[in-house]
Amino acid sequence: MTKLPPSERMILAIDEGTTNSKAVLFDAAGRVRASGAGPVPIRHPAPGWVEQDAQAIWAATLEAISACVAGAPGAEIAAIGISNQRESILIWDRATGAPLGPVVTWQCRRSAAACAALRAAGHEAEVIARTGLPLDPMFPATKLAWLLETHAQGRAADTICAGTVDAWLIWQLTGGAVHATDASNASRTQLFNLAEGRWDETLCALFGIAPAVLPKVHDSAHVFGVTKGVAGLPDGIPVAAAIGDSHAALFGHGATRPGDGKVTFGTGSSIMTTVPAFVAPPKGLTTTIAWKIGGRITYAFEGNILVSASILPWTADLLGLGAVDDLVALAETVDSALGVALVPAHVGLGAPHWDATARGLISGLSFGSGRAHVARAALDSLAFQVADVFEIVRAGSDHPIGRLFVDGGPSRNRKLMARVADILDQPVTTSESTDASARGAAYLAGLAIGFWPDAETVAGLEPHDPPLIPTMPQDTRAELSAHWKDALARTLLPTAI
Repeated sequence: MTKLPPSERMILAIDEGTTNSKAVLFDAAGRVRASGAGPVPIRHPAPGWVEQDAQAIWAATLEAISACVAGAPGAEIAAIGISNQRESILIWDRATGAPLGPVVTWQCRRSAAACAALRAAGHEAEVIARTGLPLDPMFPATKLAWLLETHAQGRAADTICAGTVDAWLIWQLTGGAVHATDASNASRTQLFNLAEGRWDETLCALFGIAPAVLPKVHDSAHVFGVTKGVAGLPDGIPVAAAIGDSHAALFGHGATRPGDGKVTFGTGSSIMTTVPAFVAPPKGLTTTIAWKIGGRITYAFEGNILVSASILPWTADLLGLGAVDDLVALAETVDSALGVALVPAHVGLGAPHWDATARGLISGLSFGSGRAHVARAALDSLAFQVADVFEIVRAGSDHPIGRLFVDGGPSRNRKLMARVADILDQPVTTSESTDASARGAAYLAGLAIGFWPDAETVAGLEPHDPPLIPTMPQDTRAELSAHWKDALARTLLPTAI
């Protein structure tokens, strides 16, 4: 291949999400030069079961790559980085590469009974101490046990490959030459000892997993292998990074100092803050590996909120408004919710409360309350839920909260993010980028091959707006918080308060 000028060498990021696969090309200045996407179907074969087809994920990835590459003709792809939906797990034949059963996704609850049995047997404390994760069917260990029992009975362990979606993509990109994952994805399997940085034999025995089926674990910035036989790509491109999507967004923001964090506002919200060493998580949160670079692990606390921005269209419909923009405009006509609080527990409460039986609540209504106050309460609920998580983070960490970055659709509204800064009493930094996960994967791949010299360089590539500084008086914040806490107490079951 004829070498192009350095400005035309680019990093290809594959961002494989729950509903679609994206491919994004970044140049040396960190600018997006082209992108493409392909849809990924989801199946619900039984109540609470959620699964996907591994070949459909790969087909969607190829579709995304094809569209992306077509948008930047003549570009030389220097390396490939992968960010991926986390906690989704699959198994395949080591010799043929054929999937053995479905991809059991992070949303699937089919192993709820297995988790409950392990919890009843008293294993949860040890699992949390080793992995930073509670016994919940969100995490892959019990789902992998189900896959092996259901779809691989009678097979020798050394004939089976198991892995999260990044491992499947690495296998496909390298023509079946590499069975590997990175430390961030391994840390979400509930089979990886976070303190020791290795697959845990005790946990494997507990969940009934033969260690031979598991992928080799590498740094997040690492040349796993090179492309071979991938439609639309030349052979020999380094596959140089893999990382879970939430972790990738954190890195893409340049949140690399201890205490730095990010909030992704989407259907739900993912909140992460880096911590310098592994510690068992405070109650209500999880501990995870954010990334591993140069043999050094960066850890993070994480909290997942179940209903975040999705409360906005629901409230707009409730109030007879045409769109979320109308809801925001209505909320901005009042300075406060006048004592009204809306707790969006429509599918239960996530971090830090974790009450699946809780349901949504609007409280504090009086004859002085109007539609604008309910609208204000809906918008404020995004910030109060994040504040609940950060209250636990602050109490459980020896380091203060550092820089806090935000992304996702609502983060584009600076007035709303200013409200978040006020309620958190924490400066908030917004970003121009809408591809934080892809950006993080690209940066890691670039670091692995020397495309960029160091993490400080890539942190300076991401364009951010000036931080939004809190201006709300302390007594106002305390009053609003008291209304929220009262509503929250009414929402939670007495045993969960």
